[in-house]
Amino acid sequence: MILIDLTGKTALVTGASQGIGAEISKTLHRAGANVVINYFDDPQGNNVVAAQKIVAELGDRAICCEADVRNAQAVQAMVAQAVATWGSLDIVVNNAGIIRDRTLKKMTHDDWDSVISTNLTGVFHLCKAAEPVLADEGRIINIASIAGVFGFFGQSNYAAAKAGVIGLTKVLSRELARRKITVNAVAPGMIHTPMAATVPPEVQAKMIASIPLGAFGEPQDIAHMIAFLCRDLARYITGQTLHVNGGWHG
Repeated sequence: MILIDLTGKTALVTGASQGIGAEISKTLHRAGANVVINYFDDPQGNNVVAAQKIVAELGDRAICCEADVRNAQAVQAMVAQAVATWGSLDIVVNNAGIIRDRTLKKMTHDDWDSVISTNLTGVFHLCKAAEPVLADEGRIINIASIAGVFGFFGQSNYAAAKAGVIGLTKVLSRELARRKITVNAVAPGMIHTPMAATVPPEVQAKMIASIPLGAFGEPQDIAHMIAFLCRDLARYITGQTLHVNGGWHG
């Protein structure tokens, strides 16, 4: 019996060219959804190549779309493209994010602004653009972080952004409840991704020692939670922050 069947649904996943976002896109596609794979056009051109590779791998029911989530007009155009391609938008996954870790003393204004505008304002941009066209009983899932609850050293910008995502999630769950649209946040712990790979090995070792399950998670651990939240199985869950972190915190 197929418990998670998203056939006929359209999902838009930001920051989907690598890491957790890529795995979310693949998982939703396997469940039957049409998938818009968003990517940021980096100067080296790595993201577009990665996004196109995923689309080629998935075949039909997948397109890639460039948009900088910091740009409201670009996000609106991306939403319009999703609706024009498949006629509806049912699932929004706000996954795009960056880190610029520094202590407060060393953090520049640009470090702060870049992280807040991508990780928090970008979520607002997509939620606002998607809300008018999102199907009733649709899903908005925002990727938060254990950092937004725990508050790691040197991550004041990242932690503030992710805490803001959690607050935004709670408010939108109330505002969109009349249309039976659920809005939830998923807060990953440490997951094996290119971003996590930037953490020094000695710091990784200390983190693993604090995780009851004794290991970092994998991108599919987050993707499976997303898929669950997208289906009727989770129709009565909204306004929540679901922690996927091996028992570390939450």
